[in-house]
Amino acid sequence: MTQHVQLTCNHIYVTGRIGRTEVATGLSVILLAAAGIMAAGCYVMLQRARKEYKQARASVEDIVLSFNRQLGIESEKLEHVAFKLEALSAKSEVAIRKSDETQKAMPSMETAIASVSEDRDKTSTRINELTKQVSDVIKSQVTLATKMANVEEHAQQISVSPEANIDAVIPIKRDRALAPLTETELAVLEMLATEGSKTAPEIKDRVKLSREHTARLMKKLYESGYLERDMLKIPFKYSVKKEMEKLLRKSEGEAA
Repeated sequence: MTQHVQLTCNHIYVTGRIGRTEVATGLSVILLAAAGIMAAGCYVMLQRARKEYKQARASVEDIVLSFNRQLGIESEKLEHVAFKLEALSAKSEVAIRKSDETQKAMPSMETAIASVSEDRDKTSTRINELTKQVSDVIKSQVTLATKMANVEEHAQQISVSPEANIDAVIPIKRDRALAPLTETELAVLEMLATEGSKTAPEIKDRVKLSREHTARLMKKLYESGYLERDMLKIPFKYSVKKEMEKLLRKSEGEAA
């Protein structure tokens, strides 16, 4: 009986020990499986982290390259700006030097300007004097021509035998008034005296001269006192002065 009890107890002990061993083995398997799963998860996470690291590294490299490129561009711009600043500085120095030279030359320039102004005033005064003298000469010529016309008219009224001697003197005086004129100028005066006032273009067509030549001719006759000019209309109209018209008519009568 005692032996049987002991055998039963041994069997229970051995059975319990085997059960514990199986439980420990199962737990070990479960732990190993869990560790494997965790290891696989860690590996996947590590691979994912490595991939993300590579992507982040590529992005950082791109950013660095872009930054370096932009930095190079900005550096070139700064160098260009520095070059321009140097050029402007050189130009500023030249401008300052020229300004100093101009300031130094100002007294002599002011003296020269004052001298030129004085010379201009003297020249203007001299021109005014010459203009007055020319005007006086023209008036004298017109007065002389008028007197000569009157003398000729008076001489024609005298009907005496020595008339030939008087006629010999009168044309000489009349020719002195018309002597400075050319054949073309005389022709213009005779045309105006016969046909009346005309414009410079109309006269140009008749005398067959250029526009400039005709303009100079009419200006000369006007300023010399032979013509009158109507400036109320453009182009101006020219006509022979009354005293000159009488003189020309007398000249034509004698020529006839």
